Amino acid sequence: MAASVVVALKTLFSLLACVMFATLVWAIAMDGLASCVDLRARWLFVAYINFYINVAVIGVWFVYKESSWMRAVVLILLEIMFGSIITSGYIVIQLFKLSPEESSKDPLYFVLVKHEKRDATGHTMGVSSVTSRIIISSLGCFMLGTFIYVLIVDGSPFRTQVFSTCMIGTLTDFYFNVVALSVWVAYKESSWISAFLWILSLVCFGSIGTCVYILRQNLTPQQPVSLVLFNNNKRDLSSDPLLMAHAIV
Repeated sequence: MAASVVVALKTLFSLLACVMFATLVWAIAMDGLASCVDLRARWLFVAYINFYINVAVIGVWFVYKESSWMRAVVLILLEIMFGSIITSGYIVIQLFKLSPEESSKDPLYFVLVKHEKRDATGHTMGVSSVTSRIIISSLGCFMLGTFIYVLIVDGSPFRTQVFSTCMIGTLTDFYFNVVALSVWVAYKESSWISAFLWILSLVCFGSIGTCVYILRQNLTPQQPVSLVLFNNNKRDLSSDPLLMAHAIV
């Protein structure tokens, strides 16, 4: 079962990367991305903010996952420039790195997790859960405020003139990243109904849904933020030596 999940995810994210690359080529061919710098297109800038908040969330995972700060920074810069192409490609690479034993046990856990990162004094590096909550809350409120403001000033986004070449490309990019986040949500949630409702919120409310989902994770101030990535209800780490070897940090 787990092995078939790995094959399905490799296929899915490889396909998403190829489609997004084709979309990027199409957008460049259509208008050279000139529509991406139209200062009058308020809804396009709402789409940018929506997109980059999710990119920020994915970027935090890159920082956690990678053992090298330099590699993490390069990945984040590439993510900012190429969006879901990098997200999908990175996930596919992580899936190919899995050993047969990891693929058969809990592939998504091993895609998400990393070995412990420590600084020169031996202390685990990370941001407190309180600080993270403040940042995520601020991003969610900023997105909500921006959406309400543009809705009042510019009216409904469901108009033909809103959907420029760049808007279509940005929305495609955004929703391909939502697919990656949806796979994570489906992995975390113990109930398919709960997973479906949260995925629906990501699709309908974008990065606001992402922020709310992260904020609902019950972490104490003493717990590492990385615990947000995992569903501990599904797994008793102490019962499995392989999972213990990749303990959450």
